[in-house]
Amino acid sequence: MLSLTLVVILSYIVGSIPTSIIVTKFAKGIDIRKYGSGNAGGTNVIRVLGWKVGISVIAFDIFKGYVATMLVTKLMFGPVPFTNITPFEDITVIRIIAGCSAILGHIWTLFSGFKGGKGIATAGGVLLGLATIEMIVSFGVFAIVFALFRYVSLGSIISALSFPLTMFFRHNIFNAYLEGYNTLIFFSIGIAMLIVFTHRENIKRLIDGTENRLARIHLFNKK
Repeated sequence: MLSLTLVVILSYIVGSIPTSIIVTKFAKGIDIRKYGSGNAGGTNVIRVLGWKVGISVIAFDIFKGYVATMLVTKLMFGPVPFTNITPFEDITVIRIIAGCSAILGHIWTLFSGFKGGKGIATAGGVLLGLATIEMIVSFGVFAIVFALFRYVSLGSIISALSFPLTMFFRHNIFNAYLEGYNTLIFFSIGIAMLIVFTHRENIKRLIDGTENRLARIHLFNKK
């Protein structure tokens, strides 16, 4: 139980690293939460400081999820302290738990008043480790939606929803073998619903027609 607790805590801490706050502080000496939308996420960094800084933030947020899922879990030793009723090996179950901890850490970060980003990039890193093909498809969906409509939020929501749908179709329509499908499909649905939840304000703005596009990127548009 002690080793699993350690993995959960460390994964949460890794996920909690406030990448956008750290990077923008070093890059321009500002607190990103006081500019643009006020969100401590990669999209707001792109909007305020441009693509180069924003993409570096998003890349590191993806890396956080991957590290928690694939590296922090190596600290796990001994049997899991519960009955594993899934078709997965114990280590895969631990990776799922660690990944969830990292995502929660990103959304409710320990280092900035439990107010972080919306979890899409860190969730992407987690899912990249667990289901690579589905994650690549989801990224493609995001790229297409963003290219067509220029809404990062819309692309994030649709790509998150496309992940379990891709898994469902691969397994049930194309008869691809997916280890632990009956467990992983529910996990992926849960992650998708969490992403939708963290984008609830964006959904309201999309419906109202007031959501910001990234057609043009301005520098230092203070909120």
